[in-house]
Amino acid sequence: METLRQKQSRFARMIGRLIEFAYANGYELTFGDAYRDPRVHGLTGERRSYSHPKSLHKQRLAVDFNLFRDGKWLITVPDYLPLGEFWESIGGSWGGRFNDAPHFSLEHEGMR
Repeated sequence: METLRQKQSRFARMIGRLIEFAYANGYELTFGDAYRDPRVHGLTGERRSYSHPKSLHKQRLAVDFNLFRDGKWLITVPDYLPLGEFWESIGGSWGGRFNDAPHFSLEHEGMR
């Protein structure tokens, strides 16, 4: 069985592939939310902010990206669809399936 640390490493490699895919297809990215520090957002299972108590950002298994093409900031689910479908094809969970287009994660303990 894969440990959390091993899953975090797999997630980091997958993010690298997603970034390469985005740039190869004419997009640019900047980081939005990545790791959510427990000092601000609470420990896993605790809610201290807007963050879900069991957010995968707290587990280092989720990142939100800001997406751009031709200098324009893209924000809708359809804008992110090519990246989301690629992400799912390599084993990730994409937030566009639950109206959070910038969210890319790796399922852990039932959370996406």
